[in-house]
Amino acid sequence: MNLYNQYPVLDLHGFDRDYARIMINDFIRDCYTMKATKAIIIHGIGSGILRKTTLDTLKKNHYVDEAKIDIFNFGQTIVSIKRR
Repeated sequence: MNLYNQYPVLDLHGFDRDYARIMINDFIRDCYTMKATKAIIIHGIGSGILRKTTLDTLKKNHYVDEAKIDIFNFGQTIVSIKRR
């Protein structure tokens, strides 16, 4: 059972850093517009490049309240979206 299946999800597998940044910012903006309170970004574990890119991008995004690695799945980040 997935604890987060009620939240929007973005899967970054196969993306490069630059495209991941664009997709993350577009995804977060869409989540804010849809009034989502949380979102999930799947970046995988791998070498950590997409994880670092994800966290760096989210830190700079003004719609993000908080972003943290999921303690149950290190391959995804849970994002808290600011309320309007």
